[in-house]
Amino acid sequence: MEKRIDISVVEPQAYKAMLGLETYLAKTDLSITLKELIKIRASQINNCAYCIDMHTKDALKNGEDQQRIFLISAWREAVKFFTEEEQVVLQMTEEVTCIQRQGLTAETYHRAAALFNANQLAQLIMLIVTINAWNRIAVSTHLEIKV
Repeated sequence: MEKRIDISVVEPQAYKAMLGLETYLAKTDLSITLKELIKIRASQINNCAYCIDMHTKDALKNGEDQQRIFLISAWREAVKFFTEEEQVVLQMTEEVTCIQRQGLTAETYHRAAALFNANQLAQLIMLIVTINAWNRIAVSTHLEIKV
């Protein structure tokens, strides 16, 4: 893959703004498990190898089970491995990430609203939006996986 620009160097203020979102998200009361499930699933959908690599490693460091990580992309067929909250969050992630299909459906939104309070729901949406932005940056600039 050809080497491309490093936004953190070329436009450090833009990169700093993205890091600001990460700082905000790190302080939310969402569990680290939900955060990593979202980041991994969106990255899978967006074919972002850099982010899949980073977030699967982060999930493992935070105690996530390997089998669950292996099953994220097939969570619908492996529902017994994921809680109701996790299933709703994975569905939200897919619908927001693939917004061109239909966006966040009323059904999924209402299921999430029954499980999470308004602040958590906003935090989930912001997390999904943010990882999608990171995926687009990484894929567009050909970020390389660190070996």
